[in-house]
Amino acid sequence: MFQFIVTLFDLFLYFPLFNALVLIYNYLPGHDFGLAIIILTIIIRFVLYPISVKAFQSQKAIQSLQPKLQELQVKHKQDKEKLAKETFELYKTEKINPFSGLLLALIQLPILIALYNVFWNGLKPEALTHLYNFVVIPNQINPMFLSLVDLSKPNILFAVLAGIAQFLQTKMLMPKPNKDDKGSMASMMQKQMLYFFPIITVIILFNLPSALGLYLIISGVFSIVQQYFIVKKSPKI
Repeated sequence: MFQFIVTLFDLFLYFPLFNALVLIYNYLPGHDFGLAIIILTIIIRFVLYPISVKAFQSQKAIQSLQPKLQELQVKHKQDKEKLAKETFELYKTEKINPFSGLLLALIQLPILIALYNVFWNGLKPEALTHLYNFVVIPNQINPMFLSLVDLSKPNILFAVLAGIAQFLQTKMLMPKPNKDDKGSMASMMQKQMLYFFPIITVIILFNLPSALGLYLIISGVFSIVQQYFIVKKSPKI
């Protein structure tokens, strides 16, 4: 069963992403591996754009419902079943899907794992046997980015920049501070999330190929710009 899942994973994620990266690399003047990753990242983000927009809008809408949700929590604090029912009824009335953000995360995680395999194994000569017939096999893949950064090795700067991008994304999703919420459990958890995930991102990337860091930086910048224009277009969100 596990081998079947691995085969499907390779067939629908690893092989397509690896071939797309090599195809872009082949056609780029100078064959810059970093630029190929940037282009592939942008393509992935555009493919995920409709889902990510819905997820962002849903998250902001849920934040706007926090006062009503807090009222329900106080009203039904002794009846968890009633609280859950009333909460889902509120989401239904407001036409909000609370799981849309989770859906985006569930889609992005396999992509991230596939890209990790691409960057970790794709530079090895034996990996080139996985290329499709229409993709020209390069003599070798030079992992340098702008002739300055070896993307096959960890890079502290890229790790930190990826963490900063993660921080800014989370910060933009945070609701505006309310003086009544200061010291509340929800407020404390939001602050922990704001700093926890960026720090974990930096720590993990310290030991991984900086190609993955570059992907997270570009993906993060894309998300930040996307969220900015969504809010600007629909300030009521």
